[in-house]
Amino acid sequence: MTERYEDGLEPEVIRHGSTVLKEVSVHDAVGLRLAHDLTQIIPGQFKGRLFKKGHLIAEADIPSLLDIGKEHIYILELGEGELHEDDAANTMARALADDGLNLTEPHEGKVSLKSPILGLAQIDKEIVDAVNMLGEIALATVKQHAVVQAGSPIAATRAIPLVVPKDKVAEVERLARQYRLRHGGAAPLSVRPFRKLKAGLLTTGSEVYQGRIVDKFGPAVAAKLNALGSEVAEQRFAPDNRQFIVNEIHFMLSQGYDMILVTGGMSVDPDDRTPGAIRAAGADIVSYGTPMLPGSMLLMGYINGIPILGLPGCVMHDPYTSFDVLLPRILAGDTIKREDIIELGYGGLLGR
Repeated sequence: MTERYEDGLEPEVIRHGSTVLKEVSVHDAVGLRLAHDLTQIIPGQFKGRLFKKGHLIAEADIPSLLDIGKEHIYILELGEGELHEDDAANTMARALADDGLNLTEPHEGKVSLKSPILGLAQIDKEIVDAVNMLGEIALATVKQHAVVQAGSPIAATRAIPLVVPKDKVAEVERLARQYRLRHGGAAPLSVRPFRKLKAGLLTTGSEVYQGRIVDKFGPAVAAKLNALGSEVAEQRFAPDNRQFIVNEIHFMLSQGYDMILVTGGMSVDPDDRTPGAIRAAGADIVSYGTPMLPGSMLLMGYINGIPILGLPGCVMHDPYTSFDVLLPRILAGDTIKREDIIELGYGGLLGR
């Protein structure tokens, strides 16, 4: 409902439920506080907050307000059971976020949750869906198990209207409390740090072993590990000989490496010996093959709890493969299971 006064003697009053916005001329606004943020846009140069909600208007502010087309401001009087957009967004963010996340100040009804570290996003999709089912509020996140850089946002809470019912925000708090109770105090939104692992890299292929071609696996794999804070501690080479490969795997195990990566020879060609050699070395195979392209020929296994992966040729030249999905999870401490591999199929068609 909007009450207007044609004679101009009374201010405009806008009602949102029991909340009242009273319009005041900027020339009469000195000493009053803004009901919401005011944004300034200079095309091609700047878009951002000029004045924050709650700002006390001073005489010197009047020219700036007029410059952005604000001849009037609004004074907000909240009704019973209602929250301002900034308070709603801030309350939701604090309820959902892990203590380690950095929260931005509320701005135009939005709060961003940023990671303080390089790590793996832990996002509960059921909570995200439940919050967004409530209406008038929104929760946007990165996907579960996304790699996030230090300073990057993993989520943002948003109030859609200027005023939000308190009971909706209270429901978000309740959902977050229930999640923490079920998960030992863990928050619905968090980032797990990567462990710094040392990997042994075994490159197979007689053509590389004999020096007929230059190895390209080593630099590609090392770059992927380095980007996540780990390293290739040693690279060794083996011809297309199953027992030779087995012996090299056993040698790397004896060196105490945290992970073993075996590259090359992962296709179904008769002379590709790597999958059989990994089995013969004593690995428990989680999966040979993944429902993801590129990277469908990847092998995932464990030897006495040490991850061992057989990497297909696409890892050398494709920027994102099944290896790039599984590696961050291993570095975050996950034990990869068969169901994790199966889930790669949905959304896993990435190549041409």
